[in-house]
Amino acid sequence: MTVAFFSGKSRRIGVALGAVSAGLLVLSACEKPTPLATVTVGGNSVSSEAACYNDGKPLKQSEYQSCLNKKAEKSVEVAMDDKVRFGVDPEIANNGWTLFINGQQAEQEPYMKTYRSIPGSAFFSSQTGETTNKTQISIVETKGKQLIGVWHFELKKSS
Repeated sequence: MTVAFFSGKSRRIGVALGAVSAGLLVLSACEKPTPLATVTVGGNSVSSEAACYNDGKPLKQSEYQSCLNKKAEKSVEVAMDDKVRFGVDPEIANNGWTLFINGQQAEQEPYMKTYRSIPGSAFFSSQTGETTNKTQISIVETKGKQLIGVWHFELKKSS
């Protein structure tokens, strides 16, 4: 003979509480998405989450180089006479951001606005004066001398 320890109503309440608890556990495991950076050329636009990001806190200095050397997952074609438009979330602009070209810092002072435009021809000549067919651009969020986040894009020269 089987004896029910809980009434039907108590079992339903227990199941409901278990489902709520499981739902909260799943939600607490979710990570907040990183801010987005976007590159737009003509009508083509690509957005990316950060390759390296520590929830808005500075990255460890030992991570800087490996973050800057990561390969871009997003790419866009650029003609020499195109305008390349860069856009970042306001929280990136609040700290300031700079562009790195092929892992090298391209500007000294951080930019503090959410949007800027640069001619495509600026991205396809090397330091030796030779032209290249692709360039990795990194948008680097900074706070003073500390890196907060890194976003990578590849610009491919179109004919």
